[in-house]
Parts: sequence; structure tokens; C-alpha cells
Amino acid sequence: MTAPAPFRELLWPAGTLPDVGPREITFVGLSQAGTPFGQVRNVRLPRITVYLPDPTIATGTAVVVCPGGGYHVLAIDHEGHDVARWLNAKGIAAVVLEYRLIPTPEDPEEHAATFSAKLSDPAWMRRLAAEHDPLMRADVHQAIRRTRAMAATWGIRSDRIGVMGFSAGGHVAITATLHHDADCRPDFAAPIYPVWFEAIDVDTHAPPLFMALANNDEFGELIFATVRRMQAAWMAAGATVEVHAYAGGGHGFGMMTRNLPCDRWIERWYEWVVSIGMVTPQTR
Repeated sequence: MTAPAPFRELLWPAGTLPDVGPREITFVGLSQAGTPFGQVRNVRLPRITVYLPDPTIATGTAVVVCPGGGYHVLAIDHEGHDVARWLNAKGIAAVVLEYRLIPTPEDPEEHAATFSAKLSDPAWMRRLAAEHDPLMRADVHQAIRRTRAMAATWGIRSDRIGVMGFSAGGHVAITATLHHDADCRPDFAAPIYPVWFEAIDVDTHAPPLFMALANNDEFGELIFATVRRMQAAWMAAGATVEVHAYAGGGHGFGMMTRNLPCDRWIERWYEWVVSIGMVTPQTR
């Protein structure tokens, strides 16, 4: 057998959310290192793309994958679909979440200028993140609920549903991990080079946590402080946490090939998720 074709569906029932605002745009942008990558902006009707693995190697584990992009865009390929395909090869289902974004101008030059100005102002980004958090939290909660509700149909164990996010998508993963009801609690979490501005309050029942970052991240203390505070909170609570800090790779390495040790962060994540009992590898 082979893996079924990925399928896409609206996250919320049709008509639930207002379909207003700037039109959605898919384009190719450049990473901090100058590498081109696919992006989406102006997502106003969130959706998921579901990747189910070949049933002969399926582990019953699923991961909701949240691409990053500064709350304004989604790095949809190397922090989304490429991650999903890698997970599928390991027998893990992946649900790529396109959550609601802060609206951007349709004109690409105007968007680039305003986005750059916002990214360079941490205080501005903190305010925008706080204002937009309720929408992102609602979307990731709904993605986890949908995955859990479809567990039997999709061949997933309802107690092995995790969340993974990158940069601003790391914020989405963290908000799901810190604030949830029983039906949308992730069973494990992996914020990768994440951003989080608010307080962190966890106990011994906090989901197991994995984080990875590069020590030369262009956003510096925004990322470093987040990882330090998350690690300290999990350790103080006696909860499971693992952190990998790579010497190089910059911000946004995702699934890109940099010919650096950070290229293999996802292999370290896989070893970790197996070690905590959330994945049981299958062989053909």
C-alpha cells in the first residue's frame, strides 16, 4: 500500500466566519539567508491539509503542524507541507494548519515595507501578537479537536495528538499547550525557534515539550528569551522538556538544507517523541 493523497478542508463549517478582507495571496519569498520559499498571506478562512501515512507503517500518532511567518504570512512549504511529508514517511499523520493571519496590503512592495517595519519593532510585534492570539488559539484548538474527533476514521490514537510550530507558528503551538480544554489539549508539543511574549504557568501535567533553535538566530533575544523561559517553567514544574540549541542555522531553517547540524533537528525530535512513548515505530 501507499499513503493516500493529502486532502484539504475548511477548519470551521462554511458560513461560520466572515469571508471579508484582502484577498489571499500565494507567493515565493526569501528567507533570512536568501533562500526562496513558498508563502501564503491574508488567510481569513482557515483550513487544514491532512496527510495520512501508508497504513502499513502508520503509528497512530498525529501532529498538527503550524507554519510561521511573523503573524502575517505562512511559510507553507518548508515549515508546513515538507514537514508533513517527512512525518508521513515515519508513519505519522500530519495536519497542516493554515490559521488566520493579520491582514496585509495586496501590493507586494507595500506589504514588504510594512512587514519589515513591524518585524524590526519588538514592542509592536508583542502588541500584534497579543491582539491576534485569540484567533490563532481558536484555530489551533479547532484543528486539534477535529483531529481527535476523526481519530478512528483517520487511523489515529486520540491520546497521541501533538502540535508543532515554527516561529510565530511556535506561538500558536505554545498557546495551545498553555491554554486548552480537555478536548483540545495536545499530548506533546514542539515549538521550534518560537516566539512567546506572555506569562508561562504550567504544572506537572504539562505536555512533554521539545524545542530547537539556532544560537545565531537573527531575531536574537525574542527567540532566546522564549526558549529560556519555557525550559525554566517546564523544569520548575518537573515536566518533560528537551532543548537543542544549534551553533548555526539562523532563523527559519525549518526543513531547508543548510548543510549544518540543524538540518537534522527533526531527526532529534523523532528520537525524542519515540523516547517518551508517543510514537511506536512500525516496519513493513
